[in-house]
Amino acid sequence: MLAAGAVFLLDQTSKAWAIRKLRFGGDIAVIPNFLNFAYAENTGVAFSFLNNGGDTGRWALSALAFLAASAVLYFFWKTPRSDDRILSALSLLLAGILGNVVDRARLGFVIDFIDVQFGAWHYPTFNVADAAICVGAGLLILDMFFSKKIQKTDGSAERVKG
Repeated sequence: MLAAGAVFLLDQTSKAWAIRKLRFGGDIAVIPNFLNFAYAENTGVAFSFLNNGGDTGRWALSALAFLAASAVLYFFWKTPRSDDRILSALSLLLAGILGNVVDRARLGFVIDFIDVQFGAWHYPTFNVADAAICVGAGLLILDMFFSKKIQKTDGSAERVKG
């Protein structure tokens, strides 16, 4: 939970920085033609999908995010404390979900500012919370492939890390 809190604070702090430095000050080229910081307001979900939902969409997306955060918390508490891979993934998911839902509820949109491009290819602008969600989901997917379930003699199953 401390890791989730730290990532959440990093997300909110970086978004506050983006508002102060980028909103009216213009873009910053960190690595020209590769990484820029550029202020953007996303009223939709990932990649601005469902961008025109208005207030109904805003609160529906917030409610959906709240349900997702509740599910992540449920699985967090059900996961054995020794399962570092799952706990890390769930912490990142929780931090990312809460970072974006706080923006959406407070501002009506999510602040994005990390802009990556490779030549003519341009990745949609994102933020620290989005990155945490992607890494957390990726870790869960990797865990599905690298852990095995073994059947115990009493009929229950146990996960074994591979």
